[in-house]
Amino acid sequence: MASQMKDKEAYQRLNYLYQAAHCVLSQNPENKELARFYCFTQRTIARRLVLRQDPSVKRTLCKKCCSLLIPGVTATTRQRSNKTRFTVLRCLSCGQSKTLLNNPDYCLWVDRPEAQLQQQKQPDQGPSLKNQPKDRKPDGSQQFPSSHR
Repeated sequence: MASQMKDKEAYQRLNYLYQAAHCVLSQNPENKELARFYCFTQRTIARRLVLRQDPSVKRTLCKKCCSLLIPGVTATTRQRSNKTRFTVLRCLSCGQSKTLLNNPDYCLWVDRPEAQLQQQKQPDQGPSLKNQPKDRKPDGSQQFPSSHR
């Protein structure tokens, strides 16, 4: 049986608000305030319930004004390189900049295999010799002191 995800309804609500903000901006790019309200509500719910959001979602939200950062609509995107390559997103509403590493070999911690919990139990190796009583014979019978015979 698969384990139930904790706070599944809360994550569904956060997902709905994020999709609603995208939908509002795709239908009418001038309706930035409603999209910002949805993103602010999403951030408030996530903070109140102490929920972790996916890094891909956090990268598309402005930390200062809670705007949804869509290149060409609510944000500008620039590629910079100074020994390392990175992308600079600038919010058009508040002017806040967000710098993201642009390394093709980089892998988020969430995507690494060691970050995933092991769902399978390790097979039991049987009782170890440390857990067995000391007066037990190798054939499994107990050895009693001579006074108990």
